[in-house]
Amino acid sequence: MDIQLYLDRINYKGSISVSKNVLFELQAAHLLSVPFENLDIHYKNKIRLDILSIYKKIVINRRGGFCYELNGLFYHLLKNIGFDVRMVSGRVYSKDGSYGAEYDHLAIVVNVDGKKYLVDVGFGKFSYKPLEILSGVNISDEFGVFRFDKAHDDYLRINLVENGNSVPQYLFKVKEREFVEFQGMCEFHQTSNESHFTNKKVVSIVTRNGRKTLNNNQIKITENGIDKMKEFEEELFEFHLKEHFGIEINGSC
Repeated sequence: MDIQLYLDRINYKGSISVSKNVLFELQAAHLLSVPFENLDIHYKNKIRLDILSIYKKIVINRRGGFCYELNGLFYHLLKNIGFDVRMVSGRVYSKDGSYGAEYDHLAIVVNVDGKKYLVDVGFGKFSYKPLEILSGVNISDEFGVFRFDKAHDDYLRINLVENGNSVPQYLFKVKEREFVEFQGMCEFHQTSNESHFTNKKVVSIVTRNGRKTLNNNQIKITENGIDKMKEFEEELFEFHLKEHFGIEINGSC
């Protein structure tokens, strides 16, 4: 993996050192440059938890990916720079009040300057900055207010605070996991009708003023808090994909 090419891919121009500032700048650069997307699932291209394949897809071919790819690759970037970093398993909250299985989500925990941070560039709309893991403290972020609390069985839970109410996002333990451990759930999310990733195409990226999100038949552009939505016939999906995300597909990804 060529670190400089990766840094070029995310348009990172700053210094490289193990520090809080660099960590925060790298996460922001990643979110602004690499989209969250599940297109391989819908174009029947198998996603393998192989870092060289993921590197080629995201860095060389200038694609995006979902959590296992985005956070898996970002973990390796941080580790190569010298950060004290670990992959952790997240269990994502469902509207019915339940949580997904272990390895439902791959996130990152970084220990820097004596503090632990939850780092996540693969959860769609989430935090802009790494979140210091402090239970019971409201953390203000460009994308909202977040709060950690303790859940059952020694899990930590990260919540989005909306109108004074805590909305769970996912559970996790600060326990180091190996990339291969996520393979089963990576397969599940590519193949199961029970996974929301198989229901529709999604491509989404942070912009300087908001966010762009594309699905099967709709493009939503948020700028300065104002949403603009346009619906289209599904056969025009690839046209909008190229126009808004610079991704071109000819029969396969």
